[in-house]
Amino acid sequence: MATIINRRVCADIEGDFVVFLIGMRVNKPWKFWSWWPVATAMPRMLIELARKPELGLLHAYTLGGFPGTMVVQYWRSFEALEAYAKSRDAAHLPAWQAFNKAVGSNGDVGIWHETFLVKSGGYETVYSNMPPHGLGLAGKLVDAVGGRQGARARLRAGLARETPNPLGE
Repeated sequence: MATIINRRVCADIEGDFVVFLIGMRVNKPWKFWSWWPVATAMPRMLIELARKPELGLLHAYTLGGFPGTMVVQYWRSFEALEAYAKSRDAAHLPAWQAFNKAVGSNGDVGIWHETFLVKSGGYETVYSNMPPHGLGLAGKLVDAVGGRQGARARLRAGLARETPNPLGE
């Protein structure tokens, strides 16, 4: 079991980064031959990315359920994410091509993604009585005290790195 941090902490990550949400939805559960290859492709990609941190993935975790599942990914940059997606030497492109050939638009299984470009300091987090989690694993954890006590203060502290009076106060 992960070690619980018995105090309030928040994530700190230097520079811009990307939050990438990607998921699948099983629309026809009885057609396992359609959705099973999709379901097993993502773990292979995540293993590849964990073994090659130079590709730019900072951290990822999976939220499972039925009929859908989602992976939350933190990337160093959009350029790194895009380079991985288009690389002929990585697991993603062949999986994407196989999906389009086998499933295409037949409706058996759906896939989706959302990409968020986060500017330096343009986020805030808090974790209390939690093991390291989410953005705290992509960056580093710092105590949520003083200038990091409340959500507005954490945003102000992060944004102040880039812009004087960031929240218009």
